[in-house]
Amino acid sequence: MKNFVSLERVGQRFGSGRSAFVALRDIDLSIAQGEFVTLIGHSGCGKSTLLNLIAGLVPASEGVLLCAGREIRGPGPDRAVVFQNHCLLPWLTCMENVHLAVKRVFGATEGARNLEERSAAALRLVGMSHAAHKYPREISGGMKQRVGIARALSIEPKVLLMDEPFGALDSLTRAHLQDALQGIVAATGTTTIMVTHDIDEAVLLSDRIVMLGKGPAATIARILPTGLARPRRRNTLACDARYLACRAAVMDFLHGSHDEFQLEPTAA
Repeated sequence: MKNFVSLERVGQRFGSGRSAFVALRDIDLSIAQGEFVTLIGHSGCGKSTLLNLIAGLVPASEGVLLCAGREIRGPGPDRAVVFQNHCLLPWLTCMENVHLAVKRVFGATEGARNLEERSAAALRLVGMSHAAHKYPREISGGMKQRVGIARALSIEPKVLLMDEPFGALDSLTRAHLQDALQGIVAATGTTTIMVTHDIDEAVLLSDRIVMLGKGPAATIARILPTGLARPRRRNTLACDARYLACRAAVMDFLHGSHDEFQLEPTAA
């Protein structure tokens, strides 16, 4: 399906009347099934707000949002969210945290053994089987994020939404998880939309980079296809002309003049 996630003339305002704050306006975006898209822009441009709209956590003030041809009217198991804070329940083990989501989605139709197998498979996918019976306080920040990703993927979402999932991690752990995420997405084929402030992360992971202009009333300023073959290895890309060109384009957008950029077609 070409337009797996579609946003048509989407706008978001908070409040009403003359005091209303317009966060986003005229957002048109189509994302293909299996595509990896990142949202990047200055602080306050509405990246997280846009992600929350796709997640169904807040209703859009204007426009229509579709996922797999169905209108997004609220949260659903077809869309899973990973936040910067791992949001694990501290009184549950890693396995129990994942199992909680699995039971919520599949508990009415599957037996206990299948639910346990789903939970274990999700932890294996992110390389965390060895910590299944540990509590969040007993593992590192990077490991907690792996468990958070496992919990999101355990419900087999059609779309994985990530809001700066590696932003609070040190650079080495961040690099390891970026590489792990590439493998996970390749293995699952999950459509992924991620908010990031990190230019290198955006270019490394993305099929397309969606650049939002400055807020308030932000809209899409440019969409950049990266055109980089997969699998991607950061050591090789460091000298790749296409990678460097993409990095320079995003850098120029964020830190240079925006006047020359024109809106590009959003179709995949």
